[in-house]
Formats: sequence, C-alpha cells, structure tokens
Amino acid sequence: MKLNGKSFLLGLMLMAGTQTGHAQLMKAKEIYTKADSLRGELTPLRTCYDIQYYHLDIKVDIDNKFISGSNEFQFKVVDRFNKLQFDLFDNLSVDKVVYKGKELPFTREYNAVFVTFPNYLEKGTEDSFTVFYSGNPIQATRAPWDGGFDWKKDSKGKPWVATAVQGLGASVWWPNKDHQSDEVNGMMISVAVPNGVMNVSNGRLVKTEKLKGNYTKYHWKVDNPINNYNVALNIGDYAHFKEVYTGEKGKLDLDYYVLKENADKIDFLKKNAKETLKAFEHWFGPYPFYEDGYKLVETAHLGMEHQSAIAYGNKYKNGYLGGDGSGTGWGLKWDFIVVHESGHEWFGNNITAKDLADMWIHESFTNYSEALFIDYYYGKEASQAYVNGNRRGITNQTPIQGPYHVNKEGSGDMYNKGGVLHNMIRTMIDDDEKWRAILRGMNKTFYHQTVDYNDILKYMTEHSGIDLSKVFEQYVQRKSIPTLEIRNASRPGSFIIRWNSEVDNFHMPVHIFDKDGKKVLIKPTTKWSTHRFEGLTTETIKADTFNYYIGVTTQ
Repeated sequence: MKLNGKSFLLGLMLMAGTQTGHAQLMKAKEIYTKADSLRGELTPLRTCYDIQYYHLDIKVDIDNKFISGSNEFQFKVVDRFNKLQFDLFDNLSVDKVVYKGKELPFTREYNAVFVTFPNYLEKGTEDSFTVFYSGNPIQATRAPWDGGFDWKKDSKGKPWVATAVQGLGASVWWPNKDHQSDEVNGMMISVAVPNGVMNVSNGRLVKTEKLKGNYTKYHWKVDNPINNYNVALNIGDYAHFKEVYTGEKGKLDLDYYVLKENADKIDFLKKNAKETLKAFEHWFGPYPFYEDGYKLVETAHLGMEHQSAIAYGNKYKNGYLGGDGSGTGWGLKWDFIVVHESGHEWFGNNITAKDLADMWIHESFTNYSEALFIDYYYGKEASQAYVNGNRRGITNQTPIQGPYHVNKEGSGDMYNKGGVLHNMIRTMIDDDEKWRAILRGMNKTFYHQTVDYNDILKYMTEHSGIDLSKVFEQYVQRKSIPTLEIRNASRPGSFIIRWNSEVDNFHMPVHIFDKDGKKVLIKPTTKWSTHRFEGLTTETIKADTFNYYIGVTTQ
C-alpha cells in the first residue's frame, strides 16, 4: 500500500518507548515527514477526546466521481481541551465545522484539521460537532493494495464502485479521527446513490429513503465497535440473497450481495461462507459481530476485511484467483478470499492493532487461519504442509513489524512468516486443545479491543507457559531467522547445541528426532549445552525443520 510521505526525524522512533522504540529505530530504513507523524502519532490534540459514535451522511455523484455530505462526531472528553485534531485528506474540502448551531474556526496542515472551540470542554462531558465536506476523493489504481475509491462498471455498463483504504487511511474519503487506537462504539452510514444501483455498507440496512433528483439513500446501522478503515461503501446493481446460520451464539444472519449477472453462482458463496464460519467458530470462538450480521459483497477488487460487509472479488474460484501460493494443492480446495477475509473478523476486526506498525497481528493470525481451516476439514498434516509450502513467499528482507507513530506497517512477510510463527508456537506447545483454548481465549480476552505487540506477547507467553519474548523479538522485530548449531561432543551420541541469532540471549524450544523418529523437545540458548541422542551422529541427527522455520548446521 502507498502511504503519504516519507520522512521526519529518526528521533521520532524513540517515542515508541516501552514498545521497543530502540529496536524500531535501529531497523528503520526510511525517514518520515511531519505529515506521517500527524497521521500516525497520538498527540494530546487526539487523545483529548474519545470517539463514541459517527453518523456519516454522504451523496455519491458517480458521473463526476464526486462526494459531498457530513460526518457527526459524538465524543467524550478525556482531558480538558478547547482544540482538537481530526483527519481528512487535503484534496477534499472542509466546507464548515458546526458546533451547537455555529461554525467553528479551523486550520489545516497536510491531512490534519485543527478545530478551535469557543470554550474549554471539561473532562468527562459528552458532546458533538459535525464536519461538512466535499470533493473528488483519490482514485485507487490497484485496489485493495493502494487506497481510495474504485470506480468501475460491470459488464452491463452499470456503475460498480467500492472503497478500500487500509493503510492509506479512512480519511482519504471521510472525516474522522484516523487512528486505529480509537474505535467508535457504533455508527450510522447513510449513503445516497443514483437510482438503478444500491449501496451496501457495514451493519444492517435499517431504512431506504427516496430523494429528489433520482437518488436513493441507504441507511446502515453498525451496533458494534468498528475501526475506521473497515467502514466501506459498495455501489452496484446487486442481487440480494439471505439465509440464517446457526452458530455458537445462536442465529446469525448471512447476506450476500452479488452482481445480478452472477446470481446463478450464489450457491458457491453460500457453501464457502458456512464452511468458513463453522471452522473458525471452532478455532476462535463465536463470530464477533452477531448483532451486525455477516455479509459478502461482490467487488471489482480482490477483497478486503470490511467488518460485517466483506468485499469479495475472487471470481467464484477456489484458491487465490484459481492459484495456490503454497504449491501443495491444499489451497485449491476452498475460496481463498472468503476464508482469509472472514478470518479477519476475528483478527483485525475483533482484535485490532492500535498502531499500523502492528498490522502483523491482523495478517499473521489470519494467514494462519487459512491453515486452521484446512486442519478442520482435511487434518493437521495437510494444514502443516500448507504452512510449510507458504515459506516460498517469505523474503526475510525487513521485519514484519513497522515503526510506531508514523502510520507504517511492516513487510509483506507478516502474512506467510507470521503464519509460520504461529505454527511454530503450536508445535512448541504440542497440545492442540491447549492451542485452541489460547486462540479462543485471546478473542474473548481482547473482545472488541485494540492491542499492541506487548499485549499479544504477554497473553501468549502466559497461556502457553513458554517464555516467547525472544521468539517474538526474532521473528517479528528482526528480519532474519535463527540457526540451530549442532556439534559433536566428546562421547558418541553426545552433542553440544546452541542457537546462533542476532537477538541477544535468544532461546526457543525446538524438537529433535531421536533414533526411532520420535520428537524430543530441547531448550537450547545461545550458549553451548550438551544433549544425549543415543545412536545418532551429526550426519543422522535431525531437527524438525518442517514445523520450525530455522536454519540448521551440523559439524
């Protein structure tokens, strides 16, 4: 994804503080601008208020690729203030900001808007203001990898429009406090579109409203917390199909919005959706948004995890547009986009990273959810083969965690390398019911919450019973992988073993196969330690490199 800008002071990286600011500084390859810090940093002008509710109310002029309307900010005062920041890309006009019936003065700097109130607002009070805006939003050229509006037409020539803005930011098309750490408790999304097409957004459709000028407004109500980049509109000539799924929390409404020309393919989506929900409720616990339902909405772009309104563009094919990145064949037995984007309902939407630097939390667990889907239907060996096959896509060029406070994610290795990491942890634990309890417990503990690196590390360490601090530092914050060094000791069947790692005092449990092929768990560190494996030599001793993503040298 493209982010707006590169550069500010490297010293900004030190602000990460307890979140390993020094490590982030040392690995930084880019310098960031003030625009990046205004977008990514939580200054007092952003932390002074806590967003409770939005009402986004816009009109989409498709012919002119123009939007206009308003967003109401309902908020609670966290710290006394008379000035705050919200965000809107500077190519869009802030027409006015209204508070208690009067316009407020504001200034703009890059994509940040600073509003001054006539009096101080006191801590604990609740209030609201409304931003009126208009303009031509940025057009996405490669949605969903870049951000903005995706203006397309279907094969019949009818408008087919969608938003996809992860990374670039929701403020590319609507005014909000554009930081993942602050989620609203709920919102209303009202979108007016020309007659002949409809708009589908997050949550439930509560009302349609006929307007003058051959427009219809669709009002969608979201009853659960939602992060800004998940808020979406999808405009098209849709056919609507509905069914009810009986899940762990009872009846769950499933809705499918597909182009009318593809209505005959609906059974394919229904099958994939229900199979996915069944597998993921088993592994992760109840679908997190029963109140808002579950939707798949067909889009011209490949897909996005828009909460309760998943964008689907995989062309009704198994695999990833008919392919399997793992090379194992297991990825061709299910629709990649249905499975992957649905996995984000638990990791990304239910559990959300506070800072884009920790986007690896979303993508690593969701990548691994693909393997767990395979595990549920085809068994553990197939699942682990898929994870192992996905290593083909790992580059190990930069860490999967990005720098904090500048709205920058880590490398694309967060997908496959992140999935490998979780499979290793599962292998270390060697108790699949315990592993399942950890995944379900995580979604319960962090239900509808935002988290960071330390939250995930602490939870997994406590509940696995394994100190994972150095493992996470190595695989999340560094680009390389560790090497297990095995040397002959003085006696036959004795070996000295250690880890060679760029992480100081690295330690990680690993399985070695004995002479009978049984796995034995050892706990090496960066210091040499002696281990007995009767009947083996350096030519025959083997580590479990199928499930551990490591290097091994013997001598």
